[in-house]
Amino acid sequence: MEEKICFVIMGFGNKKDPDTNRTIDLNATYKKIIRPAVEASGCKCIRADEIKESGVIDRSMYALLYYADVVIADISTYNPNAIYELGVRHTLRPFSTIIIKEDEGKIPFDIGHNRIINYKHLGNEISEQEVKKCVPQLRDLIKGVIADPRVDSPLYTYIPQTKQPTISEEEIRSIIGELKANEETIYSLTEKAMKAMDAKNFAEAEKLWEKLSKKAENDKYYIQQQALCRYKSEYPSKLRALTDALSIMEKIENPSDTETYGVMGAIYKCLWEETKDNSYLDSAAESYKKGWSQYKDYYTGENYANCMFMKSKVLEGELKTHSKVEAELTFQEIINIILKTLDEVEPEEIMWEYATLSNSYLALNRLEDAEKYEKLFREQNPALWQIDTFEKTKQLYTD
Repeated sequence: MEEKICFVIMGFGNKKDPDTNRTIDLNATYKKIIRPAVEASGCKCIRADEIKESGVIDRSMYALLYYADVVIADISTYNPNAIYELGVRHTLRPFSTIIIKEDEGKIPFDIGHNRIINYKHLGNEISEQEVKKCVPQLRDLIKGVIADPRVDSPLYTYIPQTKQPTISEEEIRSIIGELKANEETIYSLTEKAMKAMDAKNFAEAEKLWEKLSKKAENDKYYIQQQALCRYKSEYPSKLRALTDALSIMEKIENPSDTETYGVMGAIYKCLWEETKDNSYLDSAAESYKKGWSQYKDYYTGENYANCMFMKSKVLEGELKTHSKVEAELTFQEIINIILKTLDEVEPEEIMWEYATLSNSYLALNRLEDAEKYEKLFREQNPALWQIDTFEKTKQLYTD
């Protein structure tokens, strides 16, 4: 292994930050900042999930945490595996560990004394301007810690007499092996699945997400993506695809995150649209309500309010009145939440906030406000699919 090795520990896929309630696409960080910086520094880049194919993930991981010339730990969203592996690295090696994090949210106290590189994440993307700034910065830091390693582990800083564990070169080589590029790594399969989704080849994407789910031991992110692609494939029929997607989501035990509630709600809502069975609409509203009640996330809130609005159209008597009032109260709460954040969010996020405000005001029959925010939404130059999404929701309140 003449080539220097940089081992990357981080979460992968979309993860919710417990402090800010933002959903962060960690794959975007790896793809646009970490991997380019590592390769530009002349190192071989290996992410923790890329060695699952070996069948000896634990042994390989610990060996790399000990052996790697540099370890980059992205602690964004406080992924428990990444935090634990950072602690192991700080125990095994006094130096050459780099900590990075997206710039919102708190920093854990125990590592607050370390130097941490912050980068700006838009949630589902990283801007090209941020990439141009961060890649050279991280590249130069990698080169620096290799050329001039200095103690950065809190353990060795505060207890300098600590003796570093030693593992023989022979044993390390036998555990790690050649670590050559593998076409079946989680990272490469994820890239293939996303490309298939971009091309609207949902049947192929579903197969890849299913394979990823098995590799990652049923990680809920891959289950969510598999279910999403299953119902979007509409194969061999919409109804069959939706019922299959529901079965896939049942693999997630004790769901407690908005992504799971969101996917479940979407499946139930589509089942209602396909069958007109009102029990599916009830289940959709219940799923969205759980996400809304837990985090007050305006996306799940809007979907919950939409479901309650639709229930008011198909029910009678007191249930009809209750659904209508609940929808109106939720729309007003969504408006209040968004108006407080308009000066804080990034361009892509503010586009959707304008869209949500417009449709929320429309649902409340406040037409002047609805027109105002629709205009602001369109001024953000949304893509055609984004306009279609907006128009589909708008149609609920204009029919």
